[in-house]
Amino acid sequence: MPSKLSDGISPFYVMDVLERAKEIESSGESVIHFEVGEPDFPTPDVIANEAIKSINEGDTKYTHSLGIPELREAVSENYKSEYGVNIDPGLVVITMGSSPALYLSIISIIEPGDEVVITDPHYACYPQIIKIAGGVPKTFRIFEEEGFQIDIDRLKEVITPKTKAIIINSPANPTGVVLKPEVMKEISELGVMVISDEIYHGLVYEGEARTIYEVTDKAFAVNGFSKFYSMTGWRLGYMIAPEEFIRPIQKLQQNLFISPNSFVQKAGVQALKNAKTDALKMVEIFDERRKTMIEGIKELGFNLESEPKGAFYVFVDASKLNPDSHELAFDILDKAHIAVTPGIDFGEGGEGYLRLSYATSTSNIKEGIQRLGEYINNKGITL
Repeated sequence: MPSKLSDGISPFYVMDVLERAKEIESSGESVIHFEVGEPDFPTPDVIANEAIKSINEGDTKYTHSLGIPELREAVSENYKSEYGVNIDPGLVVITMGSSPALYLSIISIIEPGDEVVITDPHYACYPQIIKIAGGVPKTFRIFEEEGFQIDIDRLKEVITPKTKAIIINSPANPTGVVLKPEVMKEISELGVMVISDEIYHGLVYEGEARTIYEVTDKAFAVNGFSKFYSMTGWRLGYMIAPEEFIRPIQKLQQNLFISPNSFVQKAGVQALKNAKTDALKMVEIFDERRKTMIEGIKELGFNLESEPKGAFYVFVDASKLNPDSHELAFDILDKAHIAVTPGIDFGEGGEGYLRLSYATSTSNIKEGIQRLGEYINNKGITL
Protein backbone atom coordinates (compact mmCIF):
# COMPACT_ATOMS: atom_id res chain seq x y z
CA MET A 1 0.00 0.00 0.00
CA PRO A 2 1.27 3.50 -0.79
CA SER A 3 1.92 5.70 2.23
CA LYS A 4 -0.79 8.16 3.24
CA LEU A 5 1.61 10.98 2.40
CA SER A 6 2.34 9.84 -1.14
CA ASP A 7 -1.26 8.84 -1.79
CA GLY A 8 -2.65 12.11 -0.46
CA ILE A 9 -0.43 14.51 -2.37
CA SER A 10 -2.41 16.55 -4.90
CA PRO A 11 -1.47 16.21 -8.56
CA PHE A 12 0.30 19.03 -10.38
CA TYR A 13 -2.57 19.70 -12.79
CA VAL A 14 -0.45 21.57 -15.30
CA MET A 15 1.43 18.33 -15.93
CA ASP A 16 -1.87 16.48 -16.45
CA VAL A 17 -2.76 19.10 -19.05
CA LEU A 18 0.64 18.81 -20.72
CA GLU A 19 0.44 15.03 -20.87
CA ARG A 20 -3.07 15.16 -22.39
CA ALA A 21 -1.81 17.74 -24.89
CA LYS A 22 1.01 15.40 -25.90
CA GLU A 23 -1.54 12.63 -26.52
CA ILE A 24 -3.48 14.94 -28.85
CA GLU A 25 -0.29 15.93 -30.67
CA SER A 26 0.67 12.28 -31.11
CA SER A 27 -2.44 11.85 -33.28
CA GLY A 28 -1.17 14.55 -35.64
CA GLU A 29 -3.16 17.51 -34.28
CA SER A 30 -1.49 20.80 -33.37
CA VAL A 31 -1.78 22.14 -29.83
CA ILE A 32 -0.97 25.68 -28.69
CA HIS A 33 0.91 25.43 -25.41
CA PHE A 34 -0.05 28.11 -22.89
CA GLU A 35 0.26 25.75 -19.92
CA VAL A 36 3.93 25.27 -19.04
CA GLY A 37 6.13 27.93 -17.46
CA GLU A 38 9.19 27.15 -19.51
CA PRO A 39 11.12 29.55 -21.77
CA ASP A 40 11.10 28.35 -25.37
CA PHE A 41 14.55 29.83 -26.05
CA PRO A 42 17.69 27.67 -26.16
CA THR A 43 20.13 28.08 -23.30
CA PRO A 44 22.69 30.77 -24.30
CA ASP A 45 25.77 29.35 -26.01
CA VAL A 46 28.20 30.76 -23.46
CA ILE A 47 26.51 28.59 -20.81
CA ALA A 48 26.16 25.43 -22.89
CA ASN A 49 29.72 25.63 -24.18
CA GLU A 50 31.09 25.85 -20.63
CA ALA A 51 29.23 22.68 -19.67
CA ILE A 52 30.56 20.83 -22.70
CA LYS A 53 34.08 22.04 -21.94
CA SER A 54 33.78 20.89 -18.33
CA ILE A 55 32.53 17.45 -19.35
CA ASN A 56 35.36 17.07 -21.87
CA GLU A 57 37.82 17.98 -19.14
CA GLY A 58 36.41 15.23 -16.92
CA ASP A 59 34.65 17.54 -14.51
CA THR A 60 31.96 14.97 -13.70
CA LYS A 61 32.61 14.08 -10.06
CA TYR A 62 31.05 14.96 -6.73
CA THR A 63 31.59 18.50 -5.52
CA HIS A 64 31.41 20.13 -2.10
CA SER A 65 27.91 19.50 -0.73
CA LEU A 66 27.23 23.25 -0.51
CA GLY A 67 28.39 23.86 -4.07
CA ILE A 68 31.64 24.85 -5.75
CA PRO A 69 33.27 28.01 -4.29
CA GLU A 70 33.31 29.78 -7.68
CA LEU A 71 29.53 29.58 -8.03
CA ARG A 72 28.81 30.55 -4.44
CA GLU A 73 31.05 33.58 -4.92
CA ALA A 74 29.37 34.41 -8.23
CA VAL A 75 25.94 34.36 -6.57
CA SER A 76 27.27 36.68 -3.87
CA GLU A 77 28.69 39.07 -6.48
CA ASN A 78 25.40 38.99 -8.41
CA TYR A 79 23.35 40.01 -5.38
CA LYS A 80 25.81 42.84 -4.76
CA SER A 81 25.59 44.15 -8.33
CA GLU A 82 21.82 43.64 -8.72
CA TYR A 83 20.55 44.72 -5.32
CA GLY A 84 23.43 46.41 -3.53
CA VAL A 85 23.44 43.85 -0.70
CA ASN A 86 26.52 42.16 0.72
CA ILE A 87 26.11 38.38 0.91
CA ASP A 88 28.84 36.23 2.42
CA PRO A 89 29.49 33.39 -0.08
CA GLY A 90 29.47 31.08 2.94
CA LEU A 91 25.73 31.70 3.27
CA VAL A 92 25.02 30.50 -0.28
CA VAL A 93 23.93 26.89 -0.83
CA ILE A 94 23.83 25.51 -4.38
CA THR A 95 21.04 23.02 -5.11
CA MET A 96 19.73 20.91 -7.97
CA GLY A 97 17.02 23.39 -8.90
CA SER A 98 15.07 25.82 -6.75
CA SER A 99 12.55 23.17 -5.61
CA PRO A 100 15.17 21.35 -3.48
CA ALA A 101 16.18 24.76 -2.10
CA LEU A 102 12.58 25.39 -1.06
CA TYR A 103 12.34 21.94 0.51
CA LEU A 104 15.64 22.26 2.37
CA SER A 105 14.73 25.70 3.67
CA ILE A 106 11.34 24.55 4.97
CA ILE A 107 12.57 21.32 6.54
CA SER A 108 15.40 23.19 8.27
CA ILE A 109 12.92 25.60 9.91
CA ILE A 110 9.86 23.60 10.94
CA GLU A 111 9.01 20.75 13.28
CA PRO A 112 6.24 18.27 12.35
CA GLY A 113 2.88 20.04 12.58
CA ASP A 114 4.27 23.56 12.33
CA GLU A 115 2.54 25.97 9.98
CA VAL A 116 3.94 27.65 6.87
CA VAL A 117 1.86 30.55 5.55
CA ILE A 118 1.33 31.03 1.81
CA THR A 119 -0.91 33.24 -0.31
CA ASP A 120 -4.01 31.91 -2.05
CA PRO A 121 -3.57 31.68 -5.00
CA HIS A 122 0.03 30.42 -4.82
CA TYR A 123 2.56 28.37 -6.77
CA ALA A 124 0.98 24.94 -7.04
CA CYS A 125 3.80 22.97 -5.42
CA TYR A 126 4.13 25.03 -2.21
CA PRO A 127 1.48 23.12 -0.20
CA GLN A 128 2.85 19.77 -1.32
CA ILE A 129 6.45 20.65 -0.43
CA ILE A 130 5.28 21.88 2.98
CA LYS A 131 3.35 18.66 3.60
CA ILE A 132 6.28 16.48 2.54
CA ALA A 133 8.45 18.41 5.01
CA GLY A 134 5.94 17.57 7.74
CA GLY A 135 4.37 21.00 7.93
CA VAL A 136 0.87 22.38 7.59
CA PRO A 137 0.19 24.90 4.80
CA LYS A 138 -1.85 27.87 6.01
CA THR A 139 -3.33 30.12 3.34
CA PHE A 140 -4.67 33.65 3.18
CA ARG A 141 -6.42 35.22 0.23
CA ILE A 142 -5.10 37.80 -2.18
CA PHE A 143 -7.51 39.38 -4.66
CA GLU A 144 -7.33 40.59 -8.24
CA GLU A 145 -9.17 43.81 -7.40
CA GLU A 146 -6.32 44.56 -4.96
CA GLY A 147 -3.70 43.86 -7.61
CA PHE A 148 -2.96 40.48 -5.99
CA GLN A 149 -0.87 42.38 -3.45
CA ILE A 150 -0.50 41.06 0.10
CA ASP A 151 -2.73 42.73 2.67
CA ILE A 152 -0.72 42.80 5.91
CA ASP A 153 -3.78 42.80 8.16
CA ARG A 154 -5.18 39.75 6.40
CA LEU A 155 -1.79 38.06 6.72
CA LYS A 156 -1.60 38.81 10.44
CA GLU A 157 -4.96 37.11 10.99
CA VAL A 158 -3.61 33.69 9.99
CA ILE A 159 -0.37 33.84 11.99
CA THR A 160 -0.48 31.69 15.12
CA PRO A 161 2.12 30.48 17.66
CA LYS A 162 2.61 27.46 15.38
CA THR A 163 3.52 29.63 12.37
CA LYS A 164 7.24 29.19 11.65
CA ALA A 165 7.59 30.62 8.15
CA ILE A 166 5.93 32.74 5.46
CA ILE A 167 6.64 32.08 1.78
CA ILE A 168 6.48 35.08 -0.54
CA ASN A 169 6.94 34.97 -4.31
CA SER A 170 7.77 38.07 -6.35
CA PRO A 171 7.40 38.19 -9.31
CA ALA A 172 4.65 35.70 -8.58
CA ASN A 173 3.40 32.54 -10.20
CA PRO A 174 0.55 32.49 -11.28
CA THR A 175 -0.37 36.19 -11.04
CA GLY A 176 2.73 37.93 -12.39
CA VAL A 177 2.50 40.46 -9.54
CA VAL A 178 5.59 42.25 -8.25
CA LEU A 179 5.37 42.91 -4.51
CA LYS A 180 5.72 46.48 -3.32
CA PRO A 181 8.99 47.01 -1.37
CA GLU A 182 7.12 48.45 1.61
CA VAL A 183 4.99 45.30 1.78
CA MET A 184 8.10 43.12 1.86
CA LYS A 185 9.47 45.24 4.69
CA GLU A 186 6.25 44.91 6.67
CA ILE A 187 6.30 41.14 6.22
CA SER A 188 9.91 41.00 7.43
CA GLU A 189 8.86 42.75 10.65
CA LEU A 190 6.20 40.20 11.67
CA GLY A 191 8.65 38.08 13.69
CA VAL A 192 8.26 35.02 11.45
CA MET A 193 10.98 33.61 9.19
CA VAL A 194 10.47 34.66 5.58
CA ILE A 195 11.27 32.42 2.62
CA SER A 196 11.44 34.60 -0.48
CA ASP A 197 11.02 32.69 -3.74
CA GLU A 198 12.93 34.87 -6.20
CA ILE A 199 13.07 32.46 -9.16
CA TYR A 200 11.44 34.97 -11.54
CA HIS A 201 13.85 37.79 -10.73
CA GLY A 202 15.11 39.35 -13.92
CA LEU A 203 11.78 38.73 -15.65
CA VAL A 204 10.28 42.09 -14.73
CA TYR A 205 8.65 44.46 -17.25
CA GLU A 206 7.11 47.13 -15.02
CA GLY A 207 8.43 48.10 -11.61
CA GLU A 208 11.35 46.41 -9.93
CA ALA A 209 11.75 43.10 -8.10
CA ARG A 210 13.58 43.39 -4.81
CA THR A 211 15.28 40.70 -2.77
CA ILE A 212 14.23 40.04 0.82
CA TYR A 213 17.86 40.68 1.82
CA GLU A 214 17.36 44.39 1.17
CA VAL A 215 15.06 44.59 4.19
CA THR A 216 16.33 41.79 6.47
CA ASP A 217 19.07 39.18 6.77
CA LYS A 218 16.85 36.95 8.91
CA ALA A 219 15.37 35.23 5.90
CA PHE A 220 15.90 32.70 3.14
CA ALA A 221 16.19 33.77 -0.49
CA VAL A 222 15.55 31.00 -3.02
CA ASN A 223 16.57 31.50 -6.63
CA GLY A 224 17.90 29.65 -9.64
CA PHE A 225 18.78 29.64 -13.31
CA SER A 226 15.73 28.01 -14.93
CA LYS A 227 13.65 31.03 -15.90
CA PHE A 228 15.96 34.00 -16.52
CA TYR A 229 18.67 31.98 -18.27
CA SER A 230 16.35 29.42 -19.94
CA MET A 231 17.96 26.51 -18.08
CA THR A 232 14.92 24.56 -16.83
CA GLY A 233 16.36 21.14 -17.66
CA TRP A 234 19.75 21.92 -16.13
CA ARG A 235 18.30 21.74 -12.62
CA LEU A 236 20.44 24.37 -10.95
CA GLY A 237 19.28 26.58 -8.10
CA TYR A 238 20.48 28.05 -4.85
CA MET A 239 19.45 29.59 -1.57
CA ILE A 240 20.87 32.23 0.73
CA ALA A 241 20.29 31.35 4.38
CA PRO A 242 21.08 32.74 7.85
CA GLU A 243 24.39 31.46 9.19
CA GLU A 244 22.94 29.20 11.90
CA PHE A 245 21.09 27.19 9.24
CA ILE A 246 24.04 26.48 6.94
CA ARG A 247 25.47 23.44 8.75
CA PRO A 248 22.03 21.81 9.28
CA ILE A 249 21.19 22.40 5.61
CA GLN A 250 24.57 21.00 4.60
CA LYS A 251 23.84 17.78 6.51
CA LEU A 252 20.43 17.52 4.87
CA GLN A 253 21.96 18.09 1.44
CA GLN A 254 24.62 15.45 2.07
CA ASN A 255 22.00 12.86 2.99
CA LEU A 256 19.32 13.73 0.45
CA PHE A 257 21.17 14.95 -2.63
CA ILE A 258 24.93 14.54 -1.91
CA SER A 259 25.92 17.50 -4.08
CA PRO A 260 24.82 19.47 -7.14
CA ASN A 261 26.09 18.45 -10.59
CA SER A 262 29.68 19.53 -11.14
CA PHE A 263 29.66 20.63 -14.79
CA VAL A 264 26.25 22.27 -14.41
CA GLN A 265 27.67 24.43 -11.62
CA LYS A 266 30.52 25.50 -13.88
CA ALA A 267 27.92 26.51 -16.48
CA GLY A 268 26.12 28.47 -13.75
CA VAL A 269 29.24 30.54 -13.13
CA GLN A 270 29.28 31.48 -16.81
CA ALA A 271 25.58 32.34 -16.68
CA LEU A 272 26.07 34.83 -13.86
CA LYS A 273 29.25 36.33 -15.24
CA ASN A 274 28.75 36.35 -19.02
CA ALA A 275 25.15 35.57 -20.07
CA LYS A 276 23.20 38.57 -18.79
CA THR A 277 23.13 40.26 -22.20
CA ASP A 278 21.64 37.13 -23.77
CA ALA A 279 19.11 36.84 -20.95
CA LEU A 280 18.00 40.46 -21.25
CA LYS A 281 17.34 39.94 -24.97
CA MET A 282 14.96 37.14 -24.00
CA VAL A 283 13.28 39.45 -21.49
CA GLU A 284 12.64 42.04 -24.20
CA ILE A 285 10.92 39.39 -26.31
CA PHE A 286 8.90 38.16 -23.34
CA ASP A 287 7.68 41.71 -22.79
CA GLU A 288 6.45 41.96 -26.38
CA ARG A 289 4.69 38.63 -25.98
CA ARG A 290 3.17 39.81 -22.70
CA LYS A 291 1.67 42.84 -24.43
CA THR A 292 0.35 40.67 -27.26
CA MET A 293 -1.25 38.24 -24.81
CA ILE A 294 -2.83 41.00 -22.70
CA GLU A 295 -4.19 42.78 -25.77
CA GLY A 296 -5.62 39.55 -27.16
CA ILE A 297 -7.23 38.54 -23.87
CA LYS A 298 -8.90 41.93 -23.53
CA GLU A 299 -10.15 41.87 -27.14
CA LEU A 300 -11.89 38.58 -26.37
CA GLY A 301 -13.82 40.38 -23.63
CA PHE A 302 -12.01 39.17 -20.52
CA ASN A 303 -11.73 41.68 -17.68
CA LEU A 304 -8.11 41.89 -16.57
CA GLU A 305 -8.01 44.05 -13.44
CA SER A 306 -4.44 43.10 -12.56
CA GLU A 307 -2.04 42.97 -15.50
CA PRO A 308 1.13 40.93 -14.92
CA LYS A 309 4.29 42.94 -14.30
CA GLY A 310 6.72 40.00 -14.15
CA ALA A 311 7.28 36.27 -14.79
CA PHE A 312 5.50 35.06 -17.99
CA TYR A 313 1.89 34.37 -17.07
CA VAL A 314 -1.50 36.01 -17.42
CA PHE A 315 -4.01 34.96 -14.75
CA VAL A 316 -7.48 35.55 -16.11
CA ASP A 317 -10.93 35.14 -14.57
CA ALA A 318 -12.76 32.73 -16.89
CA SER A 319 -15.60 31.84 -14.51
CA LYS A 320 -18.23 33.13 -16.97
CA LEU A 321 -17.20 30.31 -19.29
CA ASN A 322 -17.23 27.72 -16.52
CA PRO A 323 -16.57 28.22 -12.78
CA ASP A 324 -14.94 24.77 -12.69
CA SER A 325 -11.47 25.65 -13.99
CA HIS A 326 -10.30 22.04 -14.22
CA GLU A 327 -13.27 21.05 -16.35
CA LEU A 328 -12.91 24.20 -18.44
CA ALA A 329 -9.19 23.72 -19.08
CA PHE A 330 -9.66 20.20 -20.40
CA ASP A 331 -12.70 21.21 -22.46
CA ILE A 332 -10.66 23.99 -24.09
CA LEU A 333 -7.85 21.51 -24.72
CA ASP A 334 -10.08 18.86 -26.25
CA LYS A 335 -12.23 21.21 -28.36
CA ALA A 336 -9.89 24.09 -29.23
CA HIS A 337 -6.51 22.37 -28.83
CA ILE A 338 -5.19 25.07 -26.51
CA ALA A 339 -3.39 23.88 -23.39
CA VAL A 340 -4.00 26.17 -20.39
CA THR A 341 -3.54 25.63 -16.66
CA PRO A 342 -6.66 25.48 -14.47
CA GLY A 343 -6.67 28.05 -11.70
CA ILE A 344 -7.54 25.43 -9.08
CA ASP A 345 -3.95 24.23 -9.45
CA PHE A 346 -2.98 27.34 -7.47
CA GLY A 347 -5.44 26.97 -4.59
CA GLU A 348 -9.10 27.68 -3.91
CA GLY A 349 -8.44 31.36 -4.55
CA GLY A 350 -7.54 30.48 -8.12
CA GLU A 351 -10.75 28.61 -8.88
CA GLY A 352 -12.53 30.09 -11.88
CA TYR A 353 -9.27 31.41 -13.29
CA LEU A 354 -7.00 30.13 -16.05
CA ARG A 355 -3.26 30.71 -16.22
CA LEU A 356 -1.93 31.38 -19.70
CA SER A 357 1.82 31.33 -20.23
CA TYR A 358 3.34 33.58 -22.87
CA ALA A 359 6.61 31.65 -22.88
CA THR A 360 5.92 30.80 -26.51
CA SER A 361 6.20 32.59 -29.83
CA THR A 362 4.11 35.62 -30.76
CA SER A 363 2.62 33.68 -33.67
CA ASN A 364 1.55 30.92 -31.29
CA ILE A 365 0.01 33.49 -28.95
CA LYS A 366 -2.01 35.03 -31.78
CA GLU A 367 -3.12 31.60 -32.99
CA GLY A 368 -4.07 30.56 -29.48
CA ILE A 369 -6.10 33.75 -28.93
CA GLN A 370 -7.91 33.15 -32.22
CA ARG A 371 -8.74 29.56 -31.26
CA LEU A 372 -9.92 30.70 -27.84
CA GLY A 373 -12.17 33.28 -29.48
CA GLU A 374 -13.71 30.59 -31.67
CA TYR A 375 -14.23 28.40 -28.60
CA ILE A 376 -16.04 31.25 -26.81
CA ASN A 377 -18.20 32.00 -29.86
CA ASN A 378 -19.16 28.34 -30.14
CA LYS A 379 -20.24 28.46 -26.49
CA GLY A 380 -22.47 31.42 -27.27
CA ILE A 381 -21.23 33.27 -24.20
CA THR A 382 -20.63 37.00 -23.99
CA LEU A 383 -17.86 37.85 -21.55
